[in-house]
Amino acid sequence: RGFAFEGAAMGLAVADFVHPFRPSRWQAFLDGPGEDHVYMLYVGMGWALARLPVRLEQATRRMDPLLRWLAIDGYGFHQGYFHWQRFIGQQEEPRRLTAYARCAFDQGLGRSLWFVKAGDPVRIATAIASFTPNRRTHLWSGVGLACAYAGGVERSVVETLREVGEGFLPQLAQGVAFAAKCRQRAGNPAAHTELACEILCGISADQAAAVTDIALKGLSQVGDMPAYEVWRQRVQLMFGQTNSDAAI
Repeated sequence: RGFAFEGAAMGLAVADFVHPFRPSRWQAFLDGPGEDHVYMLYVGMGWALARLPVRLEQATRRMDPLLRWLAIDGYGFHQGYFHWQRFIGQQEEPRRLTAYARCAFDQGLGRSLWFVKAGDPVRIATAIASFTPNRRTHLWSGVGLACAYAGGVERSVVETLREVGEGFLPQLAQGVAFAAKCRQRAGNPAAHTELACEILCGISADQAAAVTDIALKGLSQVGDMPAYEVWRQRVQLMFGQTNSDAAI
């Protein structure tokens, strides 16, 4: 269901571009039947922006200040999925983006790795290792989200993902938790999401979703760091502490 809403959002965003003087169909969808799928709608918007002659960062400034980064994430996924030779094979950086938008791009690029590398943890880890160190945390976060939301693999594969991503477990867990929250809000639970939460977060999907809710409390921008990244880092910190306790 979530992927269907994502695709519909892309189509509506393109329609809005073609008919700019009409009320936004994308916004009406968000305010109506798409409300519970809000995260997927922003990602779908990113797919549309990838195909339209617009300035990405300028186009997203009018959106919700917290969730607008998901549109850039969607753009990153699009580029990684359809132009993987450049953005994954050659680790090309997005010239159309600056500052934090590049981080959000890498989060979407990480999601695309799950599909481009056919959910193979070893191939995913090898691909990420070819990127510069400052990009890897965002990529692993995206991998975790895609693993938990899309699934498509057996338990042993998720266990292998935990092994090969050992140095980035808080980022993996944060991505998984965001996927759990996305499905929870949409009333769209899945067994593979539950499995990913169990293995990569050490808790249930509902508990992982609750971690993201807790991290939202009192959220605001910190210096040049957008509130969205503060949110992500809070979740990562919570899972980092959990993993440390487990190790002890």
